[in-house]
Amino acid sequence: MLSLGRPSQQTQPPAKERTEADPGPAGDRERCLQENLMPSCSDVAMISSPALPDGDDERDGCVLTFADLELKEHLPFPSRSHLKAELDARARKKHASAKRKLGLSRELQNPPRPTSPLWPLLTWPSLSLPKLLVAQLPLSPFQAFALFVKAKEAVTDSRCPMSACQGPVHWRCCQQTFRDLVGIHRHVAAHHFADVGQQTAAILKQIAAEADAISSRLPADKPPRPKGPPYRPQETLPDISHIGADEWMSEAGQVLLFYCYCEVADPEGLGLWQKALCQHLHLKGKVRIASEGINGTVGGSTSATRLYVDTMLSHPLFKGVLTRDDFKTSAGGAHCFPDLRVGVFEEIVPLGINPKKVSYKETGIHLTPKEFHIEVEKYLSQGNKAQKDTILLDCRNFYESKIGHFQGCLAPDIRKFSYFPSYVDENLEIFRGKRVLMYCTGGIRCERGSAYLRAKGICRGVYHLKGGIHRYLEEFPDGFYRGKLFVFDERYTISSNGDVISACRYCGSLWDQYQLCSTRPCRQLVLTCPQCQRKGLTACCPVCQKKAPLLAPNLSGEAFKEQCECTEMRQQVPVERV
Repeated sequence: MLSLGRPSQQTQPPAKERTEADPGPAGDRERCLQENLMPSCSDVAMISSPALPDGDDERDGCVLTFADLELKEHLPFPSRSHLKAELDARARKKHASAKRKLGLSRELQNPPRPTSPLWPLLTWPSLSLPKLLVAQLPLSPFQAFALFVKAKEAVTDSRCPMSACQGPVHWRCCQQTFRDLVGIHRHVAAHHFADVGQQTAAILKQIAAEADAISSRLPADKPPRPKGPPYRPQETLPDISHIGADEWMSEAGQVLLFYCYCEVADPEGLGLWQKALCQHLHLKGKVRIASEGINGTVGGSTSATRLYVDTMLSHPLFKGVLTRDDFKTSAGGAHCFPDLRVGVFEEIVPLGINPKKVSYKETGIHLTPKEFHIEVEKYLSQGNKAQKDTILLDCRNFYESKIGHFQGCLAPDIRKFSYFPSYVDENLEIFRGKRVLMYCTGGIRCERGSAYLRAKGICRGVYHLKGGIHRYLEEFPDGFYRGKLFVFDERYTISSNGDVISACRYCGSLWDQYQLCSTRPCRQLVLTCPQCQRKGLTACCPVCQKKAPLLAPNLSGEAFKEQCECTEMRQQVPVERV
């Protein structure tokens, strides 16, 4: 089918008063029939656009439907006896059936607009289908004639494309201007028969090529995700009848930090179970789930966190994979988190690379805290000689390493872990031929980070601290890690020694307690000591400090998050000196 727009507004000249001497459109039609310039109304079956099958979007205009016609490279314009067409119900049914079978998505039904100037005239929804189907669409000689005439149409108002406005319409061809349909029809019929056929063949070729290009740009249908056994939360929740109300309300409790890489067939189902389990135990925190595993930190009462660990270890998905030693604990509770957030993502730690391309299965060699301690001791004792052979690499963000790190480490000045791959790519020469000792908070970032570094094939060996800094400090509280350990909850830091290695942003005195920037949309972390806070210096930078009083009266309720200017000016991926 072919939509030719709104004939009553686009193809007819302005209406005039009808007199006996001016018979109107009926008289024009009779004159055209006498001169064999256009078919009669009995030759063309017209239906209104709302009659389109299967709920197609309504288009303001009419639809002309023609029987199939085999097209050649050059189409001679046939005689009047071949210019008859009728409504082909079977073609409409075939079109509707093809749409249902192919299961066209919204994107297919509204494909990107190609560059062809005649494409708006060809409003078949099926033009986004494969080339084979497009090539089978009928295009009659009358339609070819109408397209050629339509291409010659001009509008007085150039701002109104394709004659969509109500202004006067005229046609330009062979350096002549035609003010009515009769004149342009007579001219095209007399001088452009061959051109109509050639243009028709070219249009069909272009349509097929553009349809193929559109199909290649559209995303392929994702294969259905394999479904594992259904998760039934009510069957796997622990008994909590022995826990009193006072213990639920107590702030004295624990914060758990854990992760587990494993194949998850149904991440959404696991997410529902996790949410039900945490709510059942009155836990708050953050849990990320993906097809590659689970990563979480939750807080609650001591009894609740103990039950959480027991329930996780008894779950069929984690049996034999997750161990009790994989749960790191610290003093805290549910009050350390504002709420509970359980989400399904592509990655359980945001490296920014598809897990299928950089898999946790290709990770570096795990070192226990004791083995890592020995390696760092050897590294520091040999001085410059060891640094030529080994790199002690901190995989965390700059604001984490700023308040605590291993002595002699290389701490990239990056703001997000998703920048780590770019950092490695920009500094390959630093890692070439070296042994790399990596560490992070709990070990999860090193799993993927070491896999990415190993994939480059430039290091002599890649090792990382199993259990991260968290587990290392449990065994070596006064070891080679100095300062505080940053954590992603409202505590911000946990401490194992009295060292303070960072300074106040304003006065430079020793200080390592983070707080949020006082300019609410900013939400950046800032180190400002009590003395500077009393002076009103509570923003992350001078720009935010000036902006805070102006924004405060206009903010109510939950503030939106806005990137600070000092963050925008920061170099995302620093290049180290070799």
